[in-house]
Amino acid sequence: MRMNRRILLAFLLIAGLLSLLPVWAADEHLKQEVNAIFAGVTQPDEPGLAVLVLKNGHVVFERGYGGAELRTQTKIDSKTNFRLASVTKQFTALAIMLLVHDGKLRYNETLTDVFPDFPDYGKSITIRNLLNHTSGLLDYDELLMKQYGDTPMEQIPQIKDAGVLDLLKKQSGTSFPPGTKWEYSNSGYAVLAMVVEKVSGKSFGDFLHARIFLPAGMKHTVAYENGKNEVPHRAYGHTKSKLDGSFAQTDQSPTSAVLGDGGIYTSLEDMARWDDALREHKLLSELEIQPAFTPTRLNDGSQPYWPKETDGDPKASPRPADYGFGWFLDPYQGHKRNYHDGGTIGFRTTIQRFVDEHWTIVVLSNRNDLNPDELSLKVADIVLQRNP
Repeated sequence: MRMNRRILLAFLLIAGLLSLLPVWAADEHLKQEVNAIFAGVTQPDEPGLAVLVLKNGHVVFERGYGGAELRTQTKIDSKTNFRLASVTKQFTALAIMLLVHDGKLRYNETLTDVFPDFPDYGKSITIRNLLNHTSGLLDYDELLMKQYGDTPMEQIPQIKDAGVLDLLKKQSGTSFPPGTKWEYSNSGYAVLAMVVEKVSGKSFGDFLHARIFLPAGMKHTVAYENGKNEVPHRAYGHTKSKLDGSFAQTDQSPTSAVLGDGGIYTSLEDMARWDDALREHKLLSELEIQPAFTPTRLNDGSQPYWPKETDGDPKASPRPADYGFGWFLDPYQGHKRNYHDGGTIGFRTTIQRFVDEHWTIVVLSNRNDLNPDELSLKVADIVLQRNP
């Protein structure tokens, strides 16, 4: 009988190990499939990208391709910090939501409530309008270019969030009545950064550090301010020449110092912690964070749409604009999705969260000729076919 028990135990152990083989094999096969998507898009001596795939918060795939800085040939890895560009907006939105949580701000407060010296047209622009891109604020980039005319870009001084607010204070109105249309607005998120500063009494970067980055465990994430802080393991942006295919470092532009709409630098490691903080509701309760993931509606309750010209074809039907606070919300092939893309001089980024299936895909690139959104959806096509 004793021998039979030993045989039985050995059999159960072997059976248990065999049961794990398909999972291990599937993981290795998945890694190979994901790697095949990215392996050919960059070379080791070129700027590149970093890729993260999470399932239920666990790292399924994490890899860097190419270089973070070509002069030193520093390789991209999970600690390399990229400028997020517009992926920053979800952090700016959460900063505002934390102030609402603190009881220091309300979504229906107006620009003139927060900034009494703002022109009268700010009386009809609410914090909610700024968060969901229905404010109608004029584009600060266009205003800046108009101000400097034919001045070469490299001679235009960098504008900051406070400068954006001052520029908007000089205007007499909006491009449409607030709440009547939807139009993506970098101006709105630069103003939100200044709202955070005014209401909290802290600099925007310090507020993010204290209330989001540290609690989420994002130890190496920064809202970069030249002369005030440094970006560890920094990736520098690059632009590919259309003439000979060479790369030039193009890391800064006149608008690169604006923080609220795109100034955060972070890595794959810290984006995994960000995803965990969202999934586990570490920063706000599930109820409090819901507005971020609720599609906006216009004043009359109707569905907003992208401006027609955004679609390229002026005859094309406008696309619905499913946007919450700092997140796009339109589904992908029937799968519920929270996502955002980012693009600025030398950088392209995306985060795609498939909330029902618990997959998250992050692609961060320091070159202008790649399309992280397109690449990430190729990954989604693979992982969404797998069992939850």
